[in-house]
Amino acid sequence: MGESTDVVVVGAGVIGSSIALELARSGLQVVVVDKFGGAGNGSTSASSAVVRFTYPTIAGVTAAWESRHCWEAWRDHLQAPAGEPLAAFHRCGVTMLDVDFAPAALFTRHFDNIGVPYEKWDAQELSKRLPALDTGQYFPPRPVDDDEFFADASARLGALHTPDGGFVDDPQLAAHNLAAAAQRHGAAFRWKTQVTAVIRRGGRVRGVRLAEGTELSAAVIVNAAGPWSGQLNRLADVGGDFTIGLRPLRQEVHHVAAPADYHDNGDNHHLPVLADMDLGTYIRPEGREFLLVGGTEPECDPLEWLDDPDDANPLPTVSQFRTQVTRAARRLPGLRVPNKPRGVAGVYDVTDDWTPIYDRTELAGFYVAIGTSGNQFKNAPLVGRLMTTLIHGVESGHDHDHSPLTHTCEHTGHTINLSAFSRRRQPTTSTGTVLG
Repeated sequence: MGESTDVVVVGAGVIGSSIALELARSGLQVVVVDKFGGAGNGSTSASSAVVRFTYPTIAGVTAAWESRHCWEAWRDHLQAPAGEPLAAFHRCGVTMLDVDFAPAALFTRHFDNIGVPYEKWDAQELSKRLPALDTGQYFPPRPVDDDEFFADASARLGALHTPDGGFVDDPQLAAHNLAAAAQRHGAAFRWKTQVTAVIRRGGRVRGVRLAEGTELSAAVIVNAAGPWSGQLNRLADVGGDFTIGLRPLRQEVHHVAAPADYHDNGDNHHLPVLADMDLGTYIRPEGREFLLVGGTEPECDPLEWLDDPDDANPLPTVSQFRTQVTRAARRLPGLRVPNKPRGVAGVYDVTDDWTPIYDRTELAGFYVAIGTSGNQFKNAPLVGRLMTTLIHGVESGHDHDHSPLTHTCEHTGHTINLSAFSRRRQPTTSTGTVLG
């Protein structure tokens, strides 16, 4: 039993759904295959969906700044009908506390170039803006059972604040929005099915075989399978020329009640996202009464690498909950640490330098949008466009490996050199965390 299409996208998370939308908009016939029952049911559903611009590379900042404009004009981006429920971008700002290994200048040199507004706060200003915070410097992050964890602060911290950052309130709905928009442009979605073989002949990809036996013929395959991307690469026998490795990592994000005084900060009723690499945590508002608390992979914490993403425990653990929420409570002294963990666990594919791979491969017609490292949700609207530029260019005969393609951003007018996301790049500058 055989069918044919122009493109098969494997994975219907926020990245795969965006790619499907932009390829369908460009006039291609697209079929999306996903192992789950709906868009965004994998890694996307566990995302904290933070929209920030603090990347140490010019391409990272440019992509995040352009994507922020897409989120702000989300209905227009999707060309969605008036009555369709949409995910919403909340512009609450992002405040990154100072740490020596990621100084503000690492980011502001690019902000100045690109036009990202920012403010530098000293410790006095930070206390004034966010009075619920302890502004103490405690670096390096330590296990919460370490005798030094509750040691007195060695100094006071300032911060880098970007007022135009924030978060998207419902990451899974955002993926649904993209999938619905792709369907309006003719894309088809196949749920609860997996790719069991990648068909190749004459040095290029020819399609895929699905678990139920269907063969989907296609000249282009896009691997957007998230933490399962390595398995699909192995089916296609690609990756031999990658200079960047990647593997699945399990992570948890925890849900706690906000301290009673957390919103007591004068006229500002929207507290910012707090990036705190000094203690190894980040804190994101969830409405006015709750917070999401995640980790920034400090060196003192063992990372939970997986061989098979399906082996991941889907529930938050007592140990990680206690660690991350206790760190958050060190920064927010009014925060209580409940005994029972509440939150989500997810798996994402992490590259050696925490920067994604958006590229072709050595198998003609087989493309990858992988290694999103827990920090690419924000860039999903743009990634579809980057991959569409890449695919049309390469399929038209452009030698991207030797003369990298560029993409000009619709909203900001900036140009992104796609070599920044090459599978063959040398590892880029990185903070060594989910913060990229």
